[in-house]
Amino acid sequence: MADEYAAVKRGKLILKGDRPKAKKRKHKSDKKKSEGSKVDEDSIKHGGWWKVSKIEDITGSVSIEFGPNSYVSALDNGLFTVGAPHDEGDGPSPEEIFTAFPAGENKFALKSGYGKYLGVSKEGTVIGRSDAVGPMEQWEPVWEDGKTAILSSLNKFMSVNPEDDSVLAQSTAAGQHEFCCIRSNKAKEENKSVLPDEEQADLSQVEVNYVKKFQKFQDKKLRLNDGGVHELKKAKKDGTLHETLLDRRSKMKADRYCK
Repeated sequence: MADEYAAVKRGKLILKGDRPKAKKRKHKSDKKKSEGSKVDEDSIKHGGWWKVSKIEDITGSVSIEFGPNSYVSALDNGLFTVGAPHDEGDGPSPEEIFTAFPAGENKFALKSGYGKYLGVSKEGTVIGRSDAVGPMEQWEPVWEDGKTAILSSLNKFMSVNPEDDSVLAQSTAAGQHEFCCIRSNKAKEENKSVLPDEEQADLSQVEVNYVKKFQKFQDKKLRLNDGGVHELKKAKKDGTLHETLLDRRSKMKADRYCK
């Protein structure tokens, strides 16, 4: 296990609807409560990780399951594979857990435990080597007839190569190798968006936060782009906020990742 994943915490299984031990009689009201708090059997089989079925729930810790109890796993070279199947009742391993963020309307971004965002190359290989979220790092979930698929920015579906278990995004149609389950282990009533610490502020302060994080100047003086906040507002709405912030820092030569 990579050292970078040592700090990732596994989710605990929370069961609802346990019957009180002391009560002998079961009233009608108790029956209704019991029916309204059924245990998710599928979640139990996956260590408390439940199936996500709406974009609002793709935040925080998530995993992507291809095949029974087999999850997309990050490699230290920036590529991805599908790990060996887990025993029933076990959740994903640390390297199979990603952090999800909203990235525009009906889209999301994923960050691996190595601190890199998942994207797709022009050849259709899923890679995790980006420090910011641009168009290539945005993914769109597709749900139809109870099945889930993940669409890349190139309009190709994420899939698994059956020959070597590598993770690709090359198919224009969703089939057996493209169907997956996006899973979360957070409490279902928690629907708050999970944002990086740098974005827990208004947009003008967000830019300052990122400049401070990535600036390369030894004198530590801030060099901010004189573009207006309206540009950032539009970028956030279009799902290109990270790319726009990086471009603005690049123009000021204020980012150590800018070439």
